[in-house]
Amino acid sequence: MHYFTPKRCASSRKIIYHDKAQAERAARQAFIERDAELWVYRCEYCGGWHLTHHDPKEEQFLRGISAQAAARRAKPHSRKRGFKPRRR
Repeated sequence: MHYFTPKRCASSRKIIYHDKAQAERAARQAFIERDAELWVYRCEYCGGWHLTHHDPKEEQFLRGISAQAAARRAKPHSRKRGFKPRRR
């Protein structure tokens, strides 16, 4: 018996779907069979389409917050002459 082995992305090891419609069909099927809510996104590494459990709209929002937090941490601190920061 022959089994279908899906092609996987080298960076994320997720199944590669060739087009968005095929990935959306797989997401719909997962919702019907397993009640799993999945989103479709295009991979920046392989150029194919993948499924994810994370809502991409929320993820972009969270990326923006983490970028702002990183910018705050990277701010140069003023140091008075002879000041040594405490060790933690």
